[in-house]
Amino acid sequence: MIVLATTPFGEKSAVVHTICREYGRRGFLVNVGKGGAKSKLQPLSVIQGEASVNSKSALWRLGAIDPEYHLTGLRTSMSKNAIAVFISEVLFRTVREGAADPAFYDWCLSAVLTLDALEGEYASYHIRFLLELAVQLGFSPDEVSLSPFAEENLSKITSFLRLPLAEALMLPMSGAERTAIASSILRYLEYHTESAINIRSLGVLHEIFATEVK
Repeated sequence: MIVLATTPFGEKSAVVHTICREYGRRGFLVNVGKGGAKSKLQPLSVIQGEASVNSKSALWRLGAIDPEYHLTGLRTSMSKNAIAVFISEVLFRTVREGAADPAFYDWCLSAVLTLDALEGEYASYHIRFLLELAVQLGFSPDEVSLSPFAEENLSKITSFLRLPLAEALMLPMSGAERTAIASSILRYLEYHTESAINIRSLGVLHEIFATEVK
């Protein structure tokens, strides 16, 4: 399962919001005072554990938590970790609780592992992620549908749609342009999901990549 966020619950517990292959989007109650559980529940951590299913409660317990992947690349890079926080917040805000969707889970897992493994230029990875997420959610981002949201950045956004990942990540862009493009795609998602998506971590990404032009 993939960790999206945690919410404190009492003194020693937390609700861990996850995406699971078996259950879809689901929250679990976890004792964060045992076995270093808290350190294993960072945004986009991929974990395994023992779920205690309770037919009388929507909130199940999760124990015996261990990393399924250690994600060293994410945890040793400040910029990758910032992208991970952004991605986890976007998923937390856009994915609703419902039936399991193994294909969507597998896509999310692939996105996490790709970010972890990327070397060299990856500062624009979150842009590609947002466009692919729109497709996964059932929308069809293209030049026409993105035009009302993209403003002067339409040509660069359509390049992200057209190019393979490695080439898309090499497109020269400033930090300000990345932030503007990400904001445009988030507005597109808000329009199609008919809900507000307030992503606080986008400002952190802007600060980290503001001075980079690659």
